[in-house]
Amino acid sequence: MRRSLTALAVGIAMLCGVATVYSAPQPQKKATLTGVVLGPTGKPVANAVVTYQSGGGDTPHVVRTDAHGRFVIVKLRRDNYDLRASAQGTYSSWIKNVMVRTGENKSITLRLTASGDVARTAMKPPSQ
Repeated sequence: MRRSLTALAVGIAMLCGVATVYSAPQPQKKATLTGVVLGPTGKPVANAVVTYQSGGGDTPHVVRTDAHGRFVIVKLRRDNYDLRASAQGTYSSWIKNVMVRTGENKSITLRLTASGDVARTAMKPPSQ
């Protein structure tokens, strides 16, 4: 009787160990980046183009904003991303190195400026 109880205990321990070793791998959750694009007046911009790429310079991708100026970028892998928005001749500055981690949902705001404002900013001499 004692021998059969020991064998049963060993068998159960082995089954538990096998279940742990051979459990199905958990799928990695991808990150999501959401946000809103605001125009020069601070109002949301519908149908704006949001360009994004990984910080390593991978091929850029685009999404468009909805009627409320919101956008969603899904299935991102863990990485740093650069983003910029544009609409009807206005652009936002590049937002660089937005870090997203696996399973994270991050939100950002992109603000468009009049194209002349961007050109003046780019041409402004460095302060001394």
